[in-house]
Amino acid sequence: MEFVTIDVETANPDMASICQIGIACFKDGLLTQERSILVNPNNYFDPINVSIHGIKESSVSSALSFEELYNDIKYLLSGKICVSHTHFDRISLDKAIRKHSLDPIDVIWLDSSRIARRAWEECARKGYGLANICRIIGYEFKHHDALEDAKACGAIVHAAIEKSGITIEGWLTQVGQPISGLSASSGNATLEANPEGELYGQSVVFTGALSIPRKEASAMAANIGCCVATSVTKKIDYLVVGDQDVSRLGGKDKSSKHIKAEELIANGVQIRILTESDFKELVDCVVGSS
Repeated sequence: MEFVTIDVETANPDMASICQIGIACFKDGLLTQERSILVNPNNYFDPINVSIHGIKESSVSSALSFEELYNDIKYLLSGKICVSHTHFDRISLDKAIRKHSLDPIDVIWLDSSRIARRAWEECARKGYGLANICRIIGYEFKHHDALEDAKACGAIVHAAIEKSGITIEGWLTQVGQPISGLSASSGNATLEANPEGELYGQSVVFTGALSIPRKEASAMAANIGCCVATSVTKKIDYLVVGDQDVSRLGGKDKSSKHIKAEELIANGVQIRILTESDFKELVDCVVGSS
């Protein structure tokens, strides 16, 4: 049984702005190799991202760029089952690869949050975030450090294998099966959250100028399991911001919803801010892996 886990941290809401990569390699239940890699994204550092992971522009001033580190990353991942907790790290890696016009890395992706929703009944609908699952299995780690998060992801996989008796190869198939106890909602399917969606139990708010109608964006979010809210509160999970709103003035010209979300994040609320293009990639990634 062999697999690798990966986690990344980003400098700003652009998911290609990777500033740290954590990779952990596992074989037969043992951690065999670990790498914590600082990356110079050659991009601005948003204060809200810095407040989450503590990595500043000065922290990576002498670090190599993603393009310069690509061959090392490719060597560690190629031909392996690569596990990340939710799809975000996969999307970040793919975006960074495309940004630098590099060849895709040949890996078999597996999402440990999809494993968790099927291995622990209490997490089928909600509570399948990395920190909560680690509390359930009794694994302690420092959240928002890429290597720590990658190793925590590996701990979840091993705990699920031990609990279920399903091998890592078996989970590749199992995550595509319906979740026990969930059934489709009645009513307007384009507006109600799809209970089989990989982000079921989570909520999203849209702000700024989107390139697609809000109704279409809401339907996309509902299809992958998200409830669409109209205001930013500490109960939401994602804020999707129009691409031009993020890029304008280096992210300094922000809507009231964007500012509210950052204030909540600064106070410890777990909200992820996404650009519209990253949201679309998330939807494509989730739908494509279902």
